[in-house]
Amino acid sequence: MKNTLIAASLSLAGATAAGAEEIQVFPSGSSPSAIASAQTFSGHVVVDPLVPSGVETPAASGLVSFAPKARTAWHAHPAGQMLIVTAGRGWVQRAGEVRQEIASGDVVWIPAGIKHWHGATDTNAMSHIAVTYIKDGKNADWMELVSDEQYAGG
Repeated sequence: MKNTLIAASLSLAGATAAGAEEIQVFPSGSSPSAIASAQTFSGHVVVDPLVPSGVETPAASGLVSFAPKARTAWHAHPAGQMLIVTAGRGWVQRAGEVRQEIASGDVVWIPAGIKHWHGATDTNAMSHIAVTYIKDGKNADWMELVSDEQYAGG
C-alpha cells in the first residue's frame, strides 16, 4: 500500500510538471524600440519593451531611456509602479511636493493613485526599468504634460 501511494504521488507530480508552462527567454532587442508619444512624454524618450505584449503577466515592463530634459507627463497608476534606475541621473516628483533626485542603482516605489512624473535631469540622461502593475486591464492614467516651468521649478 505504501509503495502504491508513493508511485501514485510520483505519477501525479510528473503529470503536473509535464503540463506546466515553459520558461521563456526574450533576447535583448527581440521587441522593437519605440519613440514615446508626445502626448504622454516631453523630449526624446525611447521605450524598449522587456516582455512581448502577448505574454500574460500582471504588469507591463520596459526599459525607458530619457535624453536630458526629457520626462513623462503627469500620471498615476491604478496598482502602483516600480522604477529601477539603470543609468544616469533623473528626477521623480509627486504633485505638490519637491522633486527628488534618482540615480543608477536606485529603486523607486510609486504607490497606486499618486500623481507624479519622472525623467532625466536638465543636464544628464537617465534610463530606468519600469514595472507597472495592471488593475482592471489598465496600468496608467495619463494627465497633462509637465510644463517647462514645473520641470525647472522642481
